[in-house]
Amino acid sequence: MANGTPREPRLSIGAVLTRLQADFPDVTLSKIRYWETEGLVTPHRKPSGYREYSERDVERLRFVMSAQRDRYLPLKVIRDELEALDRGEEPQLPAPRMPMAAVLATDGPAPDDFVVTRGTAPVRVDRSDLLTTSGLDATALAELEHFGLVKAGPGGWFDADAVLTARIAAELIAAGLEARHLRSFRTAADREVDTIRQLVGPQARQRDPDARERAAAEAHRLAATILRLHALLVKSGLARDLGP
Repeated sequence: MANGTPREPRLSIGAVLTRLQADFPDVTLSKIRYWETEGLVTPHRKPSGYREYSERDVERLRFVMSAQRDRYLPLKVIRDELEALDRGEEPQLPAPRMPMAAVLATDGPAPDDFVVTRGTAPVRVDRSDLLTTSGLDATALAELEHFGLVKAGPGGWFDADAVLTARIAAELIAAGLEARHLRSFRTAADREVDTIRQLVGPQARQRDPDARERAAAEAHRLAATILRLHALLVKSGLARDLGP
């Protein structure tokens, strides 16, 4: 499963994604880039910096995803198995200890959920429309702005994230919370951003554009992982206090 020679047919990362999504719907560009940073696949690089994947690279990615999905193996074990394959050995994969489908069915954000979509017209909503769309009153919106949960951009316009934040805040306020109670969410989010910034900062500050791209992909992966952990801890806490 070693990488092919430059003379072999090559695929772009987009073509690889399309090929893999038929069997692995959850695969994303960020995941493929992350597996590259982990050394699980090493695509050929053109002088321009674009990645080119061989058919053997695609099979290597299939091995990684199958090991994660079907046997829930950590990356270290998968890397060891790939190295065994590269040496011509037959990997000794452990049998799954429980049905993994039940474990992996947990919903949560994916790394691509944190990617800023470019090339599309941005959402711009004025204050009046934001109040109408979210169901907030002017006082509640002012408090959310004061506590840093919602912020207008240049020209006083609110973007799509501000609209969604306002709608979620309105639901919580309707349930009995006050805007001041929600500032702890802002504080927690800022702490998580600081943690991720510390982890990817050295790579993000490099001059190499590819290094910065890998740092962004890793930041998105970490953000999704942190929020999945948070959701699971809340879930287990509710089960402990309120029962299944």
